Amino acid sequence: MLSIPPVLAELNARNSAGTEITGKRARENRSFGLTTLRNRHVEIAGSTVRFEFRGKSGKQHLIEVQDRRLARIVRQCRDLPGHELFQYVDEQGERQSVGSEDVNSYLREVTGEEFSAKDFRTWGGTVLALAALLEAGCVAGEREAGRAVSEAVKKVAAELGNRPAICRKYYVHPAIVDSFLAGRLGRALGDAVDEKPADPAAAAGLRRLERRALELIQAA
Repeated sequence: MLSIPPVLAELNARNSAGTEITGKRARENRSFGLTTLRNRHVEIAGSTVRFEFRGKSGKQHLIEVQDRRLARIVRQCRDLPGHELFQYVDEQGERQSVGSEDVNSYLREVTGEEFSAKDFRTWGGTVLALAALLEAGCVAGEREAGRAVSEAVKKVAAELGNRPAICRKYYVHPAIVDSFLAGRLGRALGDAVDEKPADPAAAAGLRRLERRALELIQAA
């Protein structure tokens, strides 16, 4: 099992919408989180792994990763008997599932902080909100600013599969909204929207938009 929680954490981090790790509603309405995926949800071709599944609120998720190590681990999981994708064989030869707490324990261990998979979702929502507010640009007056914030939150909620009120409260850092309402986002941030690093090595770190979000949060 040792290699599975890091794989799940990596997959969640690569998905900008922050896929739910646990799929508590899988049996109720056929929605899935990463730990409840079935073998049918993955395709592996060489070093390319493609996940496609129905998540919370019916949102379709597509995660494609090119990573030879990750592909090898996922293939080993898929080749085990049964329908569940992420499982392992324990010392007694029994198949065991991997749950959200396994992933969260791994994250706490490697970060040394009280960090969980949900934080990926909050980070994703915050960056999406920043992008939406940057696209809204400068607005005139409090009413227009409030309307722009509402529209931005609706976009994030649609992406995450949450209601706007829940999204605003739990998945968008207030520093982003406060900076927009105070007119502090600035034109300098405009070129950060949808930017993709030209240097492949830079892709391993934060995109410019993510760095700006972090700077706004740290300055709050």
